[in-house]
Amino acid sequence: MKTIFDDVSYNCSKIVTQKYSTSFSLATQMLAPSIRADIYNIYGFVRFADEIVDTFHDYDKTTLFDDFEKDMNLAIHNKISLNPILNAFQHTYHKYDIPYHLVEAFMKSMRMDLTKKKYLTFEEYREYIYGSADVVGLMCLCVFVKGDKEKYEELKESAMALGSAFQKVNFLRDLKADFEDLNRTYFPNTNLLELDEVSKKRIVDEIKADFALGYSGIVKLPEQAKFGVYTAYRYYKKLLHKLQATPPLEIKNARIRVPNYQKIGLLAQSYVNYKLQMVQ
Repeated sequence: MKTIFDDVSYNCSKIVTQKYSTSFSLATQMLAPSIRADIYNIYGFVRFADEIVDTFHDYDKTTLFDDFEKDMNLAIHNKISLNPILNAFQHTYHKYDIPYHLVEAFMKSMRMDLTKKKYLTFEEYREYIYGSADVVGLMCLCVFVKGDKEKYEELKESAMALGSAFQKVNFLRDLKADFEDLNRTYFPNTNLLELDEVSKKRIVDEIKADFALGYSGIVKLPEQAKFGVYTAYRYYKKLLHKLQATPPLEIKNARIRVPNYQKIGLLAQSYVNYKLQMVQ
């Protein structure tokens, strides 16, 4: 009957993905069925950790996070957990031999969000992004290459760059919520109270460089993963384009979105590009 419990666990991770991120869920559906569940399992795990530090304001976040981290380590060690999200994650962790240092770095960055509010130096900024985004890209890459170590090393740098690009777009889009609700500022040497076009352009140019490096890896991905990752890439590029065209004052006062009809259009165009072998 363990199979039933595992299926329930995987379905929980899928539901978490669908409820929390329509764009990521849509991109994941474009992956081959053989790896789709494992990406849901990774997303469910990282989403729950992020949810603790970002939204559970009426509870003792440190205690919740400590307990979650303890349960995560027990799940990995015992290869089972009664927490269905952690049970699903440990399955994928072991199936693809995901390095523990990636999980450790992720949890370190999430823990930083419990107390750290400002990132004053580029080194602090890079460390946080590595743990909060780059390593998530690397966990997914382990799934995409199905444990092929040589392919993993070849695509490692581009996977990290794509993770960085996605995270920085989220930072720019969520300036209002991060600054006003959580009192956080991630971009170093940037006064968000006086965000201007010069500062915004510096951030956008940085993200564009990450996207360029990330795309160089997308074209080399196995076919089972390429279309799904390309779809996510197109979505975030569209979001960056909208942010680039939005005055700084609007970015500070509203959350920029890509409407659902545009997401569908992006999916259709991505499919055409993929089928015409333009993703190369």
